[in-house]
Amino acid sequence: MAMEIREYLPVLMLFVVAAGFTAFMLIGSEIIGRLANRTRPRPPAKDMPYECGMIPTPLKSTRFPVKFYLVAMLFILFDIEVVFLYPWAVVYKDMVKNPATHNLIFISMLVFLGILLIGYFYAVKKKAFDWRSQS
Repeated sequence: MAMEIREYLPVLMLFVVAAGFTAFMLIGSEIIGRLANRTRPRPPAKDMPYECGMIPTPLKSTRFPVKFYLVAMLFILFDIEVVFLYPWAVVYKDMVKNPATHNLIFISMLVFLGILLIGYFYAVKKKAFDWRSQS
């Protein structure tokens, strides 16, 4: 039991050193910042927001078209589906040796890619990628 705990001691020391270094840097920057601000007054321009070198205009709510939301959701959907291809490729390389699992894994990925293509063609049919359409 003691030997198992001793194996994790370097990892524990790494976490302690990392936390100590982080705390030291945060506390040190806070102390230096307070000492620097005590010696001179803060100019009022420091408290104004900076935007492209111009004085900021009053805030007004800008409406974004729903098209941006749709494209963002489609990107996330297809991006996450593509992420599932990487583990499959790694497992497929190892499972090719067994013919029974080879067929199962290959067919399951074909079904997955088929669903992905159906979703893509559905998005094309609904003109989700057409920027000229009004929706």
